[in-house]
Formats: sequence, C-alpha cells, structure tokens
Amino acid sequence: MSRSATLPPIRVTPETKASLEAVLREGESLTQFIENAVCQEAEFRALQNAAVARAKKALRAADKGVGLMTSEEFLAGMDKRARDAQHRIRAAVEARKKRAAG
Repeated sequence: MSRSATLPPIRVTPETKASLEAVLREGESLTQFIENAVCQEAEFRALQNAAVARAKKALRAADKGVGLMTSEEFLAGMDKRARDAQHRIRAAVEARKKRAAG
C-alpha cells in the first residue's frame, strides 16, 4: 500500500471559499470536495489527451490517404442506408396497418 501525498495548499479569496462551502453535500468536507475535483479534472485531461492523440493519428492517416473511401463510395453507402431505412419504415407501416385492421 502506498502512502498518501499532500497537494500544495492553494490560496483563494474568502468569497471563493464561501461559494465552495455553500455547494458542499451533507457530510462532505472541503478537502473531500477538492480531492474529488482534482481527480475528475485529471481524468478529464487524460481522456482529452487520448482523444487528441487519436485525432492526430487519424489526420496523419488521412494525409497519407490510408483507409479513406472515395466520395463515390461514401455516397453509395449513404444511398444504401437511406434505401434500407425506407424499406424498414414501409414494413413497419404495413405491419401497423395489418394490426389495426385485424
């Protein structure tokens, strides 16, 4: 088990401290609030850094033309999805009509 560490103390205005204390949940201390906020921000930034890394990788791949579809392939895929959706909608409408009639 590792030992805990202490974060540096931070100075805030009395107004900031009062506004923080005003939003504490029942039984929650200011220390717990700050620890939770620090952990959440660290997690958010790690996720953000991972997303930026993925985006940079995708941009590099796009610059090389790797894994990209042509505009014709894209439009053909979109057309197929639209036709498939139309068929599903028509089938659902017909099924509803049959249930209402029967």
